[in-house]
Amino acid sequence: MAKRDYYDVLGLNRGASDDDLKKAYRRLAMKFHPDRNPDDASAEAKFKEASEAYEILSDGEKRAAYDRFGHAGVDPSAGGGPGGFNGSFGDIFSDVFGDIFGAARSGRSSVEQGADLRYALNLDLEQAVRGDDVEISVPVLAACDDCSGTGAKPGTRPETCPDCNGAGRVRVAQGFFSLQQTCPRCRGAGKVITDPCRSCGGGGRIERRKTLSVRVPAGVDTGDRIRLAGEGEAGLRGGPPGDLYVQIDVREHPIFVRDGRNLYCEVPVSFVQAALGGELEVPTLDGRVKIKVPQETQTGKMFRLRGKGVTPVRGGRIGDLVCKVVVETPVRLNEEQREILREFERSLHEGGHHKHSPKGSGWFKSVKDFFDKLTD
Repeated sequence: MAKRDYYDVLGLNRGASDDDLKKAYRRLAMKFHPDRNPDDASAEAKFKEASEAYEILSDGEKRAAYDRFGHAGVDPSAGGGPGGFNGSFGDIFSDVFGDIFGAARSGRSSVEQGADLRYALNLDLEQAVRGDDVEISVPVLAACDDCSGTGAKPGTRPETCPDCNGAGRVRVAQGFFSLQQTCPRCRGAGKVITDPCRSCGGGGRIERRKTLSVRVPAGVDTGDRIRLAGEGEAGLRGGPPGDLYVQIDVREHPIFVRDGRNLYCEVPVSFVQAALGGELEVPTLDGRVKIKVPQETQTGKMFRLRGKGVTPVRGGRIGDLVCKVVVETPVRLNEEQREILREFERSLHEGGHHKHSPKGSGWFKSVKDFFDKLTD
């Protein structure tokens, strides 16, 4: 039976890239792998066919010969070309699926870097804006002092694993192909501990709380991170430690709201202050300042205090403090005060109410015009 064209087997054109070849073979190998299709001779044949096609086309010299002469160019019996399919299905499969199944061509290092850690640090707004030195206590896996992180009893050392000879991987035959897998005895370390340390039980690490001082730079905000190099978990078998990332979370403030480099606050103003004007004392993070409130100030009026905001942690100009006026309606009035207000309201109408309430008059006129249009 004549062999199918290798490009047709993989579903590719002749100009396909190496990445295209690998992707196509992955797709077919996963689909027709014998482990996924037990007792299916057709699937096994297709898996072999795809493996043979990939083995030829993934080799530059063989591919060039195949592109020029077809199957005759890679068939050793034909007397020409660099030779046909003579590899191992297991080797091809391990090469393409190494990142999935962990197949590797070289042994692993016996040491591993420790994991990075994250610590949530809650700050007041004042601390975030001005900066601070904060002490934190972090639970970590630290290197065992007794065995110096090796996991072996003091005075002894881990020995080379006899099953993998220190490679960390073993080859397992499965039918017509073989796969590499992590050595089950040493779990990929390449070494085994015959006499474990009593303090850490052979793990090389123990749980411990570590107290650290964190320098918080001025201007940090929620979501910012501070990296403390080497303050994470200790590495395995004496490996280097990971890092500690301090995640900033700024608490809500009773007065100020932060938006980037600017601060915002609402300032309640009495009805009389808003109407007659005067001076008003407002808070800032640096202390109190006075602002001049003009006559006839309305709710929503903004006062900008330049340079009273936040210095950005990454540099730039200092932000501003923006104060929004909120005219406060008096509450819990006695009868005498109510009568005074009624008299005041009558005096406004006598002089023409629209003169004293331009927004109100304009709004009611707009409402009247709206309803008039609906009834037309």
